Amino acid sequence: MIKPVHIIGGGLAGSEAAWQLASMGVPVVLHEMRPDAISPAHKTKALAELVCSNSFRSDDAETNAVGLLHQEMRALGSLIMASADAHQVPAGGALAVDRDAFAEAVTATLEAHPLITIVREEVTVLPPEEWGQTIIATGPLTSDALAQAVHGLTGEGALAFFDAIAPIVHADSIDRSIVWAQSRYDKAGPGGTGADYLNCPLTEEQYNTFIDALLAGEKTDFREFEKDTPYFNACLPIEVMAERGRETLRFGPMKPVGLTNPNNPNVKPHAIVQLRQDNAAATLFNIVGFQTKLKYGEQARILRLIPGLENAEFARLGGLHRNTFLNSPRLLDNTLRLKALPRLRFAGQITGCEGYVESAAIGLIAGRYAAAEAQNVTLPQPPSTTAIGALVEYITGGHVSVDEDETSGEEQAGVSARPSSFQPMNVNFGLFPPLTEPLRSEDGKRLRGSAKAVARKKALTTRARKDLAGWLEALSEIPPSN
Repeated sequence: MIKPVHIIGGGLAGSEAAWQLASMGVPVVLHEMRPDAISPAHKTKALAELVCSNSFRSDDAETNAVGLLHQEMRALGSLIMASADAHQVPAGGALAVDRDAFAEAVTATLEAHPLITIVREEVTVLPPEEWGQTIIATGPLTSDALAQAVHGLTGEGALAFFDAIAPIVHADSIDRSIVWAQSRYDKAGPGGTGADYLNCPLTEEQYNTFIDALLAGEKTDFREFEKDTPYFNACLPIEVMAERGRETLRFGPMKPVGLTNPNNPNVKPHAIVQLRQDNAAATLFNIVGFQTKLKYGEQARILRLIPGLENAEFARLGGLHRNTFLNSPRLLDNTLRLKALPRLRFAGQITGCEGYVESAAIGLIAGRYAAAEAQNVTLPQPPSTTAIGALVEYITGGHVSVDEDETSGEEQAGVSARPSSFQPMNVNFGLFPPLTEPLRSEDGKRLRGSAKAVARKKALTTRARKDLAGWLEALSEIPPSN
């Protein structure tokens, strides 16, 4: 009889790991601290609760790395992707979901599986030896007690950064005489029409008024231990972006490109704020890219300066929480096990991946590694040419670290220095091994510019699909548990 694998944390990574294990015939005990203990960002007791956004980002598997990761996870029987597909809402070229229906579906599926036992309790110490194989998937909001226990075992300090939550607006409080529906460049995504975002136009004067208010707005005070924690650049609060330059937001989430205001088609807006559908009933919209650490009263006042949101009612205002992750290249082996104590395996954002999809993908592969180990078989590494393989490679050793005082030949040549510390990473084509053949057009000429960039992405995704198929064939030879 196979001994159960314990999983700590019922977020996307833990839920996916549990599903993969159970699907391969391995019993699971899933420990989730909610509702007895609630993190600063969670609101419900549902497993796989989405706390920052309802978007799984691009679903384009031809030219986008995260879309390719979607496709690979579907091929690997991902519960998270199956639930996302079943509860999608229109979002242009992105895959967005009704967050409550999505989490409820994941929870119901795991509760119904005969090999999965869900225990509602907080684990505050290192898992006891009698548990055997354990996956720690506590996410970026790992409790202080457990984080300290891991710290004591490894001697390595966990790194931390801030992740901010965007506000959500009630749809019926948005002024539709000002706001119009359109996706950038009219792009239609899964379940979409090309008109899947609501757009709020700002003149130059309105934009400057908004920026002035943003810069002057009262922010949340940090606790002493948080003051030196760096932000993750892909999820900066809007006020932090504004502090980096008055035009920063206009070239970021407020960029006025790919959109035409039907109410005034001859005048290009100076800036545009977009809202994305947040639930299947289309009664809630989140403000895209508007994560913030402004105090609640300031948020409501400043956001109502945006045309179309003058009378906005908020279902949820923005917030800020600390994320924690491991120095994984030093601490984990290539199967995500802790080198100092191999019976412990880590999964999800605590390993240093960033994003819902990436977190679930690492949970998926961690679950498969654990299942193979429980069945005394060896799981071959996913090829680094695939999205999931490239992500695992980055987490477990692909990151290059140099001493801060090292002066490299690259720096002397004017090239950006390599990073000196491990930081969270979204899946992207920069993690993939380079192509070995030059890209050419049909007539044999070498490609350049944007045509070359598109061709490169398509070549990378074509190679990834081929290599994933070969890996899946190898996996099919691993016998299931009896």
